[in-house]
Amino acid sequence: MTKLLVLGLLDARPMSGYDIRQKISIADAERWGGVLVGSIYHALKKLEQENYIALADVKQTGHRQKAVYEITDRGKDYLQSLILDSLRTSSVLYPTTLYSGLSLLDKIPRENALKALEEQKRSLEKEYNFLEQGEKKNADAEEEIPLISKITIENMFDIIRQQQRFIDKLINAIEHI
Repeated sequence: MTKLLVLGLLDARPMSGYDIRQKISIADAERWGGVLVGSIYHALKKLEQENYIALADVKQTGHRQKAVYEITDRGKDYLQSLILDSLRTSSVLYPTTLYSGLSLLDKIPRENALKALEEQKRSLEKEYNFLEQGEKKNADAEEEIPLISKITIENMFDIIRQQQRFIDKLINAIEHI
């Protein structure tokens, strides 16, 4: 995902690694896109070696130099390929760690299971609140959010609410066993 997002940003305009890092942080792509900010510079190096991006400029900022990259024609083709691959890849992801734990629930005391599921519930609530804060920031910025982004954000809320309902059902079931 890092290469995809880096190329996508560079397709909009030339940027430095720092600029890309800032954009990814502001968009919270670490959370929803699985991008580790530390991987950006590695991705830039690799993309440059593979001729998907090129050095456009070196800017002097104080005592430091800042490399500015631009996407190449080859990079634009690769970006399209990455986008299509991401759209084809199944988006059905099961919470395998949770499911594995549930399959062995009878191996631990009921109280411990309930306590762990309550932690899961709090974690989901934090995630939901974090999304709400991001949505509020977008509203405060008064920038028009593209329709596809709105639909995506709505889906993220739906997924969290579905998991919250699932955890509530599990807690209720375990309490009544």
